[in-house]
Amino acid sequence: MGYTLNRDYVEAGPFLKPYVDEALEEIEYVTGDTTTKYGKERASDGHPAPFPLHYVEVGNEDGFDMSGSYEGRFTQFYDAIRSKYPNLHIVSTTGGKDFLGARFPLAKRIPDVMDEHYYRNAFDMESDADHYDSYDRKGPKIFVGEWATREGKPTPNFNSALGDAAWMTGMERNSDIVVMGCSAPLFVNVNPGGMQWESDLIGYNTLTSYGSPSYYAQQMFSNYHGDNVVDMVGEGIPVQLQKLDHKDSLNKVTPKTYPSLFYVTTRDTKNGRLYVKIVNAGDAAKEVLLELKGVSSVKGNGKVVVMKADKPEDTNTITEPKKITPAVVAYKGFKKAFTYSFPKYSITVLQIDTQ
Repeated sequence: MGYTLNRDYVEAGPFLKPYVDEALEEIEYVTGDTTTKYGKERASDGHPAPFPLHYVEVGNEDGFDMSGSYEGRFTQFYDAIRSKYPNLHIVSTTGGKDFLGARFPLAKRIPDVMDEHYYRNAFDMESDADHYDSYDRKGPKIFVGEWATREGKPTPNFNSALGDAAWMTGMERNSDIVVMGCSAPLFVNVNPGGMQWESDLIGYNTLTSYGSPSYYAQQMFSNYHGDNVVDMVGEGIPVQLQKLDHKDSLNKVTPKTYPSLFYVTTRDTKNGRLYVKIVNAGDAAKEVLLELKGVSSVKGNGKVVVMKADKPEDTNTITEPKKITPAVVAYKGFKKAFTYSFPKYSITVLQIDTQ
């Protein structure tokens, strides 16, 4: 979009117009029907049906743009895209406290979504797990377009998985504004000399591949979640879980975390099932009393999904691909109030059926 990594750029105006025109042509190629010029070309390339495009991002990591040209360039792209494709969500790349620029530097046009990128160690991820709790609910939505805890190589170790899981509790808790997230980078060749960037989610060689502990942490968060965030207040022990009646009630929540203990709870509104996620990044087990409020009954039988390690440095490798993976076990002790011990260095999901 008229800017390169060596800080060369094209000024907004007539010189930028060819770049804007090309972006509009690309969108038409993706979304246009076969009566349009570029939709017809897509069909001739073998895909007659339009693709369901919802988001378009302008630039990449322009919070680091020292030229000060992004506002003008973004405005020109924004106006052209909004005029021709009013239903598309336009994403700006200047978001995030890790960027040098302010979060809302675009005085002329406010984007629909801000793209934020975070690469950190486990301590920094855990200490910032409440990152989105105080974000303005009236501002743009958030796409965490690149993020990862970077400890261990070529793939993350379990300490990275703990940092990732702590960070994900914050994203999930604030899913009213965090609309998307994407861990990066994804793949790494584990052969000598094959690594370009550490740490990567999935390792591979010529014959096989494996998922890192961070990969399985994300799998746990993806597979076990409801459609409504539940109020979860912690002041030491006990922890209270209260059903929320309205989605916007999340705006009033100010969750607190134990040192090394992070959590989020969601509820499936169709069947009443609760998913309680607890991350214990500490070196000792944590016994927690959980009290469920706002439910008429709790089914005693449920499921626990847990992933843990003896040491935070433990990891998976090409020769031990399943050393650390989630275990699913049946559990019979769920009640309206019950105590559960969360192991050291662990990520746990409690699946509880309620009415």
